Amino acid sequence: MGVPLSERNRAGHKRYKEDVEREGKSFWPYAVLHDAIMSLVVVAVIIVLACIWYFTADGVEAGWLGPWYATEADPGTISFVPRPDWFFYFLFYLLRIFKWPESVLLGTVGIPTILLVLLIALPFYDRRPERRPGRRPVAMIAAVLVVISMATLTWKGATAKEALGSELIAAGKPEEWAQQQGFADNPTAVAGAKLFAESGCLNCHTYLGEGNSNLGAPNLSDIGASGRGVDFFKSYVSNPAQYGNNVMISYGYLGDENLTKLATFLDASRGGG
Repeated sequence: MGVPLSERNRAGHKRYKEDVEREGKSFWPYAVLHDAIMSLVVVAVIIVLACIWYFTADGVEAGWLGPWYATEADPGTISFVPRPDWFFYFLFYLLRIFKWPESVLLGTVGIPTILLVLLIALPFYDRRPERRPGRRPVAMIAAVLVVISMATLTWKGATAKEALGSELIAAGKPEEWAQQQGFADNPTAVAGAKLFAESGCLNCHTYLGEGNSNLGAPNLSDIGASGRGVDFFKSYVSNPAQYGNNVMISYGYLGDENLTKLATFLDASRGGG
């Protein structure tokens, strides 16, 4: 007769226990329990910090961990410059390095995707049993370079300066533009220049050396030389999509009076002199 099944099971369980004693603890329940406890600790810390932040503050009055909000949201603002969350700063800065449209796809989709695929495939193409850092120079150098690159791009993205309308107006840039372009005696065009600075147009366009060239947006320093007129610019700015521009947002919310000022400024922008 063969060995009873119960005895074989007990013998197998005994060998398993001996292997655990010799080689380490089993995944269940030890590793699972450790992960569960650590996850609960992290969640508990987050809840405690959230409660401290919420109950020690009062609206804009700061508590132990700061206020609920700095200022009330203004849905009608035209001077706000949007920025991504900190963990996207590296990608935010890549958009400044890879210019539209020639290389932006490579920088924002191509390179991150290639690096992610290499990381996911790492267990399949690196099958060596050696895991000591000192014995893996290529892997360690690659890891250090990735950390340095991400840290540098994140820092550069966090400290990148934008063309803020308030700073431009305080520096007298609209008045300088008016002098250079020759419309200083046109109050509507001057008002349009200030509105141009405030409305965030320089986040994508450039004008007499100011601003950023993003998403293929043209330099507007001599846009008025096209001879299209105030009515055309007013119509274009209020609804760019009707002219096939699906990248630029509509500024129709500025209202008829402000659109007239902005269009007059654009029509007066003829390259200086």
